[in-house]
Amino acid sequence: MNSTSRELAYPNPGSGLGRLLLAILTVLASIGAVVFGGILCERHQPAIGAPLIVAGCLGVGYAILLLCGLVVVAPNQSKLVVLFGAYKGTLRDAGFFWVNPFASRRNVSLRAHNFNSDKLKVNDLRGNPIEIGAVVVWRVRDTAQAAFDVENYESYVQLQTESAIRHLASLHPYDSPHDTEVSLRGSGEVINGAMQKELTTRLQMAGIEVLEVRLSHLAYAPEIAGAMLQRQQAEAILDARKRIVDGAVGMVQMALEQLQAHAVVQLDEERKAQMVSNLLVVLCSERGTQPVVNAGTLYG
Repeated sequence: MNSTSRELAYPNPGSGLGRLLLAILTVLASIGAVVFGGILCERHQPAIGAPLIVAGCLGVGYAILLLCGLVVVAPNQSKLVVLFGAYKGTLRDAGFFWVNPFASRRNVSLRAHNFNSDKLKVNDLRGNPIEIGAVVVWRVRDTAQAAFDVENYESYVQLQTESAIRHLASLHPYDSPHDTEVSLRGSGEVINGAMQKELTTRLQMAGIEVLEVRLSHLAYAPEIAGAMLQRQQAEAILDARKRIVDGAVGMVQMALEQLQAHAVVQLDEERKAQMVSNLLVVLCSERGTQPVVNAGTLYG
């Protein structure tokens, strides 16, 4: 329990088995009293028979009250006890108990729940329409908050989950060419952690604990899917070209430095420019190059 918890343990619940045995004995004794009282009344002894009949009827009523107070709590279930509008506590332990028969009891499950959101159509940080969905694993942490602070805690979880998904999708782009930028597609663990943190904050007032959040669906909206695919391909080609050019420039620079360091050949600025041009063509070409060997001329 945290500092804001409203849940209380029900004080000293009685033994259900003991009350059940008492109710059975009371019913048997009451039946005997009624029968014996009727016999005495037939024998013209109403002074004794009538009180026995009344006591037997009262005993049956008492047994009914005992039976109405019996409560069975299954594993990972709880019972909220409310007496005349006042919250008295929650039974969390599994077992057979007895509480005030005039109190109402409400079942609240403590088991983990899975909520798979619908595919929501939202706009990402760049304004592109996307489809996104998430799976949320949650459970009730505080039964009093879940029962009394919100109208329907299951519906509350669904609405807050969809709101958190929309808000998170608007803060990040669908995809990014830069590894340092957080994107919905490329930073799954970061996005899941951020969504779990936001949902935990949103569902705190309902006494809900968020165990796990995972994106279950992520795609561009159908009307722009083709255009976005072409843009991704173009960005990938540009990125690959940039890497190729960076590598080619480095190799040319290394070749010139080694030729000059080992004094293999002396090149003027014009021949250096021609060599750089030829090397860049060879290194940056998409197809295999065909070398041309200059064998000289027949005539001087």
